[in-house]
Amino acid sequence: MTPSRPTPLALARRLARLLSPLCLIASLVLVPSLLTAQERPAVIGARAGVEPWSDPLEALGTLRADESVTLSATVTELVAELNYQDGEMVEAGQLLIRLDDAEERAQLRAAQALRDERRGTVDRLSQLQSRNMAPRADVEDSQAQLRQVEAEVQALEARLTNYRIRAPFAGRVGFRNISLGSLVTPGTELVTLDKLDEMKLDFSVPESFLSILAPGLPLTARSAAFPDERFEGEVASIGSRIDPVSRSVAVRAKLDNSELRLRPGMLMEVVLRRNPRQAVVVPESVLVPSGDKQYVLMIDEADDNRLVRRQVRVGERRTGQAEILEGLAGGELLVSHGLQRAQEGDRVRVLGIADDDTSVREILEANRHEEDV
Repeated sequence: MTPSRPTPLALARRLARLLSPLCLIASLVLVPSLLTAQERPAVIGARAGVEPWSDPLEALGTLRADESVTLSATVTELVAELNYQDGEMVEAGQLLIRLDDAEERAQLRAAQALRDERRGTVDRLSQLQSRNMAPRADVEDSQAQLRQVEAEVQALEARLTNYRIRAPFAGRVGFRNISLGSLVTPGTELVTLDKLDEMKLDFSVPESFLSILAPGLPLTARSAAFPDERFEGEVASIGSRIDPVSRSVAVRAKLDNSELRLRPGMLMEVVLRRNPRQAVVVPESVLVPSGDKQYVLMIDEADDNRLVRRQVRVGERRTGQAEILEGLAGGELLVSHGLQRAQEGDRVRVLGIADDDTSVREILEANRHEEDV
């Protein structure tokens, strides 16, 4: 018996049953992003930057004033005048202390009067000698006596400077430890004076680094008194000898201190910047170690934020940052946080980009409705 042939309606229904699964599979393949747009892994990005970089050499140093002096008395006398206050800024040549000089000024006036008298005698004898009315020997004797008294005047004037203590340079005075009427003697320390607008920073480095030391080498210095501040400077001079005990060389740097915050004697943490250069720099949080190799996950912004795994070669590191020698260019966007949920080939949702102006905490607070990264 010949089997009956299926009707056209039955054939259509059978074909629909066969094509339905294929259509569903095709739709999932063609539009995955539409189905998972809200379920992509959430990450925080960071851009590779190009910035100045150097190899650090650390040391400890001590600050000294650019100029520093302790002014002392050179005569025995009473303090007659004080013209400064504790910690005051003074100008070069400013009178700070005057000692009682009444006796010396009286002697100077007497010597000046004698000088005027001798000068008049010389003039009269010179006029008489020009008329042949006075011997030449008398004129020469009077001139010698005038020179003698002029020397005495100069000596007294020089001696009077010992009674006036002036600032040899502009700077800040220390505490005032004397009072009006105090008796001072030669060697008595009267006041300290420091020039603080520029500071000397003395430190030592191992002799093995002698080849990289040179005047002009840049450095940064930090102090416990200002933990968030970095003071810029440069090497000014290098010691001429190596210490045979510590095997180190002394180095002196200059630091700008125009704001007068630094003080002589402060301990400073010094970082010499060797081999300064421009480098590609990334946060250490973007690095994914695998054995002895390092990788990063780059966010391809041109391909709907698809992740691309890329091997990089890391150079020097410093706190929170790493230098990239090969594998990255400046400006590329990398996964900084969320590496546990993201894999190569995934399309991700970037919550924000962490940088100097925007922290990870700020990004998370702005996306509280998102899952923790």
